Amino acid sequence: MVTSVYLSLGSNLGDRAEHLRRALETVEALPDTRLVAQSSIHETAPWGVTDQPSFLNMAAEIETALGPLELLNAVKTLESSLGRTPGPHWGPRVIDIDIVLWQDTVMETDALTLPHPRFRDRAFVLLPLREIAPNAVDPVTGRTVAELAAALDGC
Repeated sequence: MVTSVYLSLGSNLGDRAEHLRRALETVEALPDTRLVAQSSIHETAPWGVTDQPSFLNMAAEIETALGPLELLNAVKTLESSLGRTPGPHWGPRVIDIDIVLWQDTVMETDALTLPHPRFRDRAFVLLPLREIAPNAVDPVTGRTVAELAAALDGC
């Protein structure tokens, strides 16, 4: 079964735009996966740990036959292959790929929580996501991405 999934991508080290481009290319090369849409790139201030370079962020919609944990494992492997190394929580990184929404799936495991637990509070996730999926619905709140983005200050 093919499922629509929304990803958030970010980079704040090195050639940030190139890291995003390579990440999308590599995600699309995953088995039984295709890139459906991608947002424009947004430059944003760091979140959490603020003493680091600005990020480039974007969102992407993919369709995949992989399961949630399969995709998570593939994305983590992809991040490593693109140069991501372990570092401080919310610290600088070459690439970061988060699974934000998986259609109407709500799940919580030690490895993965869907929808992403903090996406509703992050403009750097919601603004790019709103470009490609304004009517996507958060299955926890029942609100659309456009409604969630509008609820944030200045969005």
